[in-house]
Amino acid sequence: MYITQSNCISPQRTFDNAFLDGEVQVHQGVRYPALEPEYGQLIPAGLLRRMGKAIRMGVGAGLPLVKENGIDGIILGTANGGLEDCLKFLNQIVDYNEGTLTPTNFVQSTPNSVAGSLALMSKTTGYNTTHVHNGLAFEAALLDGLMLMEEKKASKLVIGSVEEISDYNHNINSLSGSFKAGDTSSETLLQSGTPGSVNGEGATMFVVETNKSTKSAPRILDVDQSSYLPESAVTERVELFLAKNNLRPEDVDTLFLGVSGDSRTDHIYTDLHKKLFPASNCYSYKNLVGDYPTATAFALWLAVQMYEGKSLPGQCRYHFVEERPVRNTLIYNQSKGLQHGFILVTAD
Repeated sequence: MYITQSNCISPQRTFDNAFLDGEVQVHQGVRYPALEPEYGQLIPAGLLRRMGKAIRMGVGAGLPLVKENGIDGIILGTANGGLEDCLKFLNQIVDYNEGTLTPTNFVQSTPNSVAGSLALMSKTTGYNTTHVHNGLAFEAALLDGLMLMEEKKASKLVIGSVEEISDYNHNINSLSGSFKAGDTSSETLLQSGTPGSVNGEGATMFVVETNKSTKSAPRILDVDQSSYLPESAVTERVELFLAKNNLRPEDVDTLFLGVSGDSRTDHIYTDLHKKLFPASNCYSYKNLVGDYPTATAFALWLAVQMYEGKSLPGQCRYHFVEERPVRNTLIYNQSKGLQHGFILVTAD
């Protein structure tokens, strides 16, 4: 399937061209909040006041794409979308002794509330689902779209992800050692050499079609995912994934790796890069937007910009060999060393 349009709201100014023009936001600490656009012309003020952050970002990124295209369905992936409103509602149950509760938090408390809001606001009645699989949620959404198109049940879809920093999840993950201890900066994150990473959020949406309607539209060739894959088996898994699509490691000219500054897991990426792709240009993305379960959607958005001929900021360059045309791109991410996702993109 071909990506013909995309929108992104992230901790960088990606809702317009500022980020790609070199305006890179430097973040301090372990929380990278999303930089949001003005929603006034898109979302009525009455609705906007009642929207939680995940709904606001998801609708802000997805509604223009849904309205501009006659789509057959909406498929989203998320791990924590709606969790903040869910916890607000549960706290109200306690605070008001199960009395008169605010319905807004209840309505927005489930992961599928973003896809539902997009469908209601655009009057889209087609296929609508949300995948909630932690670090593989976005990959699962892409696989769902690929299968629908292979079965000829859809020809144009909006596929995306939305994630918000929930105070509850952030505190739990902090206690488990997921984030850095002490002050840290996005400029030095990848060189920190210490355990833990940083927390991020955002919403990224794509219009995908069965036919290539624009010359620069990249094609999602295949998606693969695995849980509890041993570190020693990652290289073999990638080789099999490429062979399945009639490619060799040397055919992959560009990599997007989920290096996050976590000394416990970053070697998984660097080992793969050295063993299979030493001559490939390698880009990072979590030093720009933080580490969150569906961050690979941001990596895919970056890849789409490259295929459209745009230059990525120098902060994305993790291991750069030389300027070259981008043909085959592999996006690889692992979540907590347990879930592994692979996305293969091509210019064909």
